[in-house]
Amino acid sequence: MNFDDTPQEAAFRAEAKAWIKASAPHEFEAELAKASLGRIKLQKHDIVDVAKAWQKKKAEDGWVCLHWPKEYGGRGASPVERVIWQQEEGIYFKLTSPFQIGEGMCGPTLMAFGSEADKRRYLPKIASGEEIWCQLFSEPAGGSDVAGLRTRAERDGDHWVINGQKIWTSGAHYADYGLLITRTDPAVPKHKGLTMFFIDMKNPGVEVRPIKQANGMQEFNEVFFTDLRISDSQRLGAIGDGWNVSLTTLMNERMSIGARLATGFNELFEFCCNLMTEDGLAIDDRATRSKLASWAVKNSGLKYTSMRTISALSRGERPGPENSIGKLVSGAMLQDIATYAMDLQGASGMLSDPENAEAAGQFQAMLLSSPSIRIAGGTDEILRNIIAERVLGLPGDIRVDKDVPFNQIPTKGR
Repeated sequence: MNFDDTPQEAAFRAEAKAWIKASAPHEFEAELAKASLGRIKLQKHDIVDVAKAWQKKKAEDGWVCLHWPKEYGGRGASPVERVIWQQEEGIYFKLTSPFQIGEGMCGPTLMAFGSEADKRRYLPKIASGEEIWCQLFSEPAGGSDVAGLRTRAERDGDHWVINGQKIWTSGAHYADYGLLITRTDPAVPKHKGLTMFFIDMKNPGVEVRPIKQANGMQEFNEVFFTDLRISDSQRLGAIGDGWNVSLTTLMNERMSIGARLATGFNELFEFCCNLMTEDGLAIDDRATRSKLASWAVKNSGLKYTSMRTISALSRGERPGPENSIGKLVSGAMLQDIATYAMDLQGASGMLSDPENAEAAGQFQAMLLSSPSIRIAGGTDEILRNIIAERVLGLPGDIRVDKDVPFNQIPTKGR
């Protein structure tokens, strides 16, 4: 691995740094610095409005979707230049959260399977933040089994009629469009009867119900489809080939999540350096230092594993499974660190109000959100199976329903 920028990369980094210094919304810097995973919001401004303004400014000067072709709203930059930009954007990256699904998951899928007309119509507006997209995959009865979905799409001439429900859809309440996977043939094995579409989230046949989360936020939603009628031109890929289309989305989802490894370690270290306990500063306690040392090693391992990906991108190579490994490790680490930080706070750990809680309630917000990180983009168990089977070459899991028609899979008495 080579951790140094090439001359070209160094020049690009300097250009990015100068533009951010001149153009970033510095008036929100202090609030964004305190915002933590699970609670990214502004006190006096709507986060989506501020995010759209920042995205528009970046788009006007060519700093969005850097790796996308220019004709689709990107910059035509190299993958490693995209990584450099993410590093330099720093805390202002928190303002990109409404657009991450569109840019990181829906956009690449549309680019791979959409018509040229659709790509030129939708991709530039995804890049500029003018239109926000969401991903409609998970269902109440499916759990981690995406292919077990039950939302039905039935053909009616040149249109499809869709009925069903999705859940845990991030950003659906402010999204303009969504990527929707449906079941179009229940008489074949579950992976073979799926078809992918994109839909207008403002259609009367779409109902969005926000889910109130334990941390007080409402980022997830239930989405119901009642006789939603869409054109066949909104289909992505062939009929019955939705699983292969979805793999493009899922692959980009895991890469998008893994690209920003949130562990909470830096926040915890700073917290321990300032927290006064009954026995003195937390950082002076041997047991605390032992915990920090263990997490420091893991944090360093995650950093340099990520560096392997960056180095591979810099050489023009295709990255390996490092992002899946990073997500698996960082998700559990985030939860453990948040739990320990609250233990250190004692009774005051029950406070979550940023105005009254230690460290502005960062660790409380982290802890309440950490379970979702271990589920989104693949649960720990799914990721372990992927690493075991596809990286280590171990025997595959037993899947008794693999070749059984979906409508013959038992649903009761399990």
